[in-house]
Amino acid sequence: MDLKTAVDILLVEDNPNDAELTLRALRKNNLTNTIVHVRDGEEALDYLFGTGKFEGREVAARPRLMLLDLKLPKVDGLEVLKAVKSDPRTSSTPVVILTTSKEENDVKKGYQLGVNSYIVKPVDFDKFITSVKEIGFYWLLLNEAP
Repeated sequence: MDLKTAVDILLVEDNPNDAELTLRALRKNNLTNTIVHVRDGEEALDYLFGTGKFEGREVAARPRLMLLDLKLPKVDGLEVLKAVKSDPRTSSTPVVILTTSKEENDVKKGYQLGVNSYIVKPVDFDKFITSVKEIGFYWLLLNEAP
């Protein structure tokens, strides 16, 4: 991967099954050419800020959309969100929380920290695929990002 090129989607998901379903739904609907999948919050921050194994990646080449799980190893999703939205280099990156958590506190905290959308992953396979497709259509085709 070219470290200077922006990606369409940064998928931050530790569950391999959910990640595979998400990737399949996006690709099936031709919604993205470039997806980077990271498996924990620390790796997400390394990617976004060009540190760790992503040292040398151009921070200005930010993703068009970040799909962020909350329950992540190393650094949880809300901490990742806080770091992204508080740094001027990444603060305008659209972030969609895609999680199993329906906890009111998580929803409130997500919006307080600046999430653009909070979506609870449907348990039903077909509904999950439809949700991911609609997220992609909106954020990559309809929305004008900065």
